Amino acid sequence: MNATAMAQSERHQLADLFEAVGPDAPTLCAGWTTRDLVAHLLVRENRPDAALGILDGPLAGYAESVQDKVAREPYEPNVDKVRSGPRALSPFRLPGVDGAANLFEYLIHHEDVRRAVPGWQPRDLTMDQQNLVWSRLNRMARILTRKATVGVVLMRPDTGDSIVARKSTPVVQLIGAPVELLLRLYGRTDVQLTTEGAPVAIEAFEASTFGV
Repeated sequence: MNATAMAQSERHQLADLFEAVGPDAPTLCAGWTTRDLVAHLLVRENRPDAALGILDGPLAGYAESVQDKVAREPYEPNVDKVRSGPRALSPFRLPGVDGAANLFEYLIHHEDVRRAVPGWQPRDLTMDQQNLVWSRLNRMARILTRKATVGVVLMRPDTGDSIVARKSTPVVQLIGAPVELLLRLYGRTDVQLTTEGAPVAIEAFEASTFGV
């Protein structure tokens, strides 16, 4: 499996989940229901004028107003648009962009919906899928942990492989499946991980900010 194929799989599974839970289901994105998350995905892929404000900055207010407008549109047709992918003229239709830009986007937001309700369990992803996430995480870990106030080492127990995400002391070691590690480094706390280190280091790690 390559990044594009996995991104497409996550897109379609998330669209199925959006349909199943409806527009008012909770998500792990603070303040957003599934209706809002659908709108976010559509703005990100189809409204480059507003997408620039998704990560804050001077266009943040404009991006929020555009997203709110899209969220007021009928839910089911919007879910269909998510499923069918970006418009023909969207930069996300360029060769290679889907796998590069959407693998983590759709995987994380899929879990944002799955894990927003009690009783969730990690999905049983294949070794190829976990390896793909691990490989991509290896390239991004330093960016995702750049604001951490402690050293961070990632370890996957199935292979024993590790990534030094941030060089500093004291050090916190996160042990878990690649997808669980990915979610934690994007700021999600609904994960199944083991955290090892001195209590003061773990406390500092938990207080740190993560993500792009």
